[in-house]
Amino acid sequence: MIEKIAFVVLLAVSVMLPFAAGAEGRCPPGSYPVGGQGVGGCAPIPGRGNAQPAQQQAPPPPPVWSHTRYGAIAMSPSTSAAGVAAEQTSSEAAAAVAMKDCQREGARDCALIAEYRNQCIALLVPRAWPAGAKGGIGHGLTPELARQDAQKKCIDPAGSGCTATYEACSFPER
Repeated sequence: MIEKIAFVVLLAVSVMLPFAAGAEGRCPPGSYPVGGQGVGGCAPIPGRGNAQPAQQQAPPPPPVWSHTRYGAIAMSPSTSAAGVAAEQTSSEAAAAVAMKDCQREGARDCALIAEYRNQCIALLVPRAWPAGAKGGIGHGLTPELARQDAQKKCIDPAGSGCTATYEACSFPER
């Protein structure tokens, strides 16, 4: 007799077990119905472990601090001495370094011929210096772009072409 009762209880449990999830009604597994009077929704069953964990937000990135960098070129028209400066913290510092560099070669008539900031510079000169020849100074975000800009300005009437004598970049630092 006990065996029959055990069998009936086991049968009842196995028959009702599939319907236990039916108590959740219109909601997906792991949720239960909430609301009433025609307005309903579903909420996660506490302790079921199926709720989405709260998304942790990454801290905002630190601010980017850009510090401008300067460069300059100085030349002496009488001696062809030159001085350069790059990656200086001010235009005044770049000019002073370039002038001092030019004067170190003994020139007394050095003058600034170019200044730049946060970019590259290129100085091209003709391979030959016939009448009408002229060097070119170019600026750009890369050495190649600065060289291309300088090539447009370099004039070599002899047709032997222009060559780069100086290239440098002074990019902002973070």
